[in-house]
Amino acid sequence: MITAIARTGGDLSSTARILFVFVGGVAYFGLAAWGERSVSVFFVRPPLAALTAVYAATLVMAFFVGGNVSRGQREDRRNRWVLAAFSVIGLLGGYLPPFCDHRQLWTIDGDTVRWLGVTLFAAGGTLRLWPVYVLGDRFSGLVAIQPGHRLMTGGIYRVIRHPSYCGLLVYSLGWGLAFNAWVGVLLTLLTLPPLLARINAEERLLASEFGAEYEAYRARTWRLVPGVY
Repeated sequence: MITAIARTGGDLSSTARILFVFVGGVAYFGLAAWGERSVSVFFVRPPLAALTAVYAATLVMAFFVGGNVSRGQREDRRNRWVLAAFSVIGLLGGYLPPFCDHRQLWTIDGDTVRWLGVTLFAAGGTLRLWPVYVLGDRFSGLVAIQPGHRLMTGGIYRVIRHPSYCGLLVYSLGWGLAFNAWVGVLLTLLTLPPLLARINAEERLLASEFGAEYEAYRARTWRLVPGVY
């Protein structure tokens, strides 16, 4: 899983942020290689080779998007437990789907599923990072109001309020399917409780900051999936 860190602002230097993204990205791929028991499999199987290329491209994109890990002017510290939950699920997600693929445990047959996974991973990764780029330093790894924070209601935010979280779910599902692993689907489902807790905390904070403006925006948009939720 790739986490976007700010190129400016926040509590980390630019060098530290780039290093964090790079080391985290390489380590996550290392978990996958460990699970598959080989790096070569990512280059000899066409779907996994494509997944590797998409992963590398997404990692490069993550260097240039905005976002930060700043506590800002006001933070909901009660929600920090979600970061630990995401970390644990993310580490399991990096290792278990490739492990099950290698061992042929609880797998789905067919390269069609693998290619579907690669497609979802690419789409989800783009959807995850695009809103971070749009919001810039207003996008924080913490639930916090940033200096100069204003409500974004245009573009994709005209339809759904949390497109980056929708992207997280899509690429998480895509990653699991790329390895033909049902456990990847299960881990995506396990992401939902902490993700919804995070969304609820963000919406409470935004409602307290922007009042009627945010309530009106919330009334005319969907949370994650247009027409569904």
